[in-house]
Amino acid sequence: MAKKKLLLAHKLLSAMLSLLFHNGRNNNKQPPISRAAAAPPDDGPSRQPVVRRGALPPAPALQHTTLVVDVDAALLRSGGDLFPYFMLVALEAGGFLRGLVLLLLYPLLRLVGPRGAAAVRTMAAVSFCGLRAGARFRAGRAVLPKWLMEDVAAEAFDALRAAAGEGRAVAVVCATAMPRVMVEGFLREYLGVDAVVAPEMKVLWGFYTGLMEEADHKVVVAAATDEGKDVVGFAGSPEFLQHPLARCCKEIFLVSSDEKRRWRPLARDKYPKPMVFHDGRLAFRPTAADTLAMFAWLPFGAALGAARLAVALAVPYRYSTPLLAATGMSWRLKGGRPALPSGGRGQLFVCNHRTLIDPVYVSVALDRQVRAVSYSLSRLSELISPIGRTVRLTRDRDSDGAVMARLLDRGDLVVVCPEGTTCREPYLLRFSPLFAELSDDVVPVGIAVETSMFYATTAGGLKCFDPLYYMVNPRMCYTVQYLDKVDTSPVRSGAAPSTDMANLVQRKMGDALGYGCTMLTRKDKYLMLAGNDGIVRSTDDKSAAIAAGGAATAGKKKDKSTEKKN
Repeated sequence: MAKKKLLLAHKLLSAMLSLLFHNGRNNNKQPPISRAAAAPPDDGPSRQPVVRRGALPPAPALQHTTLVVDVDAALLRSGGDLFPYFMLVALEAGGFLRGLVLLLLYPLLRLVGPRGAAAVRTMAAVSFCGLRAGARFRAGRAVLPKWLMEDVAAEAFDALRAAAGEGRAVAVVCATAMPRVMVEGFLREYLGVDAVVAPEMKVLWGFYTGLMEEADHKVVVAAATDEGKDVVGFAGSPEFLQHPLARCCKEIFLVSSDEKRRWRPLARDKYPKPMVFHDGRLAFRPTAADTLAMFAWLPFGAALGAARLAVALAVPYRYSTPLLAATGMSWRLKGGRPALPSGGRGQLFVCNHRTLIDPVYVSVALDRQVRAVSYSLSRLSELISPIGRTVRLTRDRDSDGAVMARLLDRGDLVVVCPEGTTCREPYLLRFSPLFAELSDDVVPVGIAVETSMFYATTAGGLKCFDPLYYMVNPRMCYTVQYLDKVDTSPVRSGAAPSTDMANLVQRKMGDALGYGCTMLTRKDKYLMLAGNDGIVRSTDDKSAAIAAGGAATAGKKKDKSTEKKN
């Protein structure tokens, strides 16, 4: 009896070991293509694609073709590491606490596989749960495009553009594991793709639930095949062979990992669309290591920022400058200082707008007190400004011109930013021509700012924190460059239009800084990043606008009634 029990136990143990090891090896022997080909036929045309190694062929070889691109692994240099993009959503749209929760989950995400479906769903749940959906979710169009564009591989982009051909002869469909709200704006507006296949975030009562539902790829596949086109894939990982769209591909061009290691970032001059505007506080790509460093720095940075602010407000320039430089808050003067007027009328300085504290460094570089004029300034920024009271403008041309003319007649050194709003990228927005009508000569001042962790500007956030974010940076540097004076007397005498003079000053400043000149305005920036015109109206302004609208409506009704009587 004992021998029978021992024999039975031996057989059970052998069966368990065989099931554990041999069955696992059999599963591993099944190639991904076989699993994809064995999918149900009702999801679309099922076939076993021909996998080819290397980049895409040029457009003549892909005539009448729909090109399916694996965005995560084939187009982006990060190779499918989506953690930084979900961290951007968590920090910029949700706040530091949400970002900290996502960072604490990173070890678990590494265990389950950072590119797997479970990891993506977990990151989406933490990043999106509770965020307001719809037009108020600005991260997809205002924050992420900059970082996605900087992650695009030049080799992949050139291959994609060559395959698409001139005039978009080949339809391009992009597939990604990121939610549609994160990538669709970037893919359509900056890369000009025809369709995006991505998961959808579920919405309940106007808020994201954090749950994802798979993309409806059947519609895209049906549209591509109904036109009689072949479907060709471009992938950067064998995992794409398990994607539902892979079953519809006639061929799949698979880039090797060794080739991807040699990929370079896409140069700015090759961007399909200039990246002029973007929003968000982070000045770095938040990988797990960099995000951990940021959270470790924040307590120390807050104390250091308070100390820097105290030194800047209480200590004279000649002593505060070396003290602040020792803490990482430095500035440098490129070229020499301009000759200042000895008496009589004051001097007008025209500078590009990088942050709210541009006039501070113009004053520091001059070693003279200046008077800054600004269109919008929070009460906190005005209180902590070390250059004294800032004059607020109203965006009314006549009244603003009278205010600045009065300051110049008084002999003040006046600093104005004719762009009207800040621009982070190496571009200059259109210059308002008002400054050219106020003085016979102006001094252009080129400003460049280097920050390491946080941007000191925002379009959709709280502007009162802008100088505080600048102070918290571990390292930052302002570069001030005074250019030659520009004679604007032809404008005051009526011999030249003020717009031409403003464009001339803009070109001179752009050439000195190496920045591109644009005709974009403050309104263009805020319409793109914040969905408004960027003007905060007071209660009196709103009442006046309503009254004016009511009067205009009444006038129209009166005109219509008069027409009927006639």
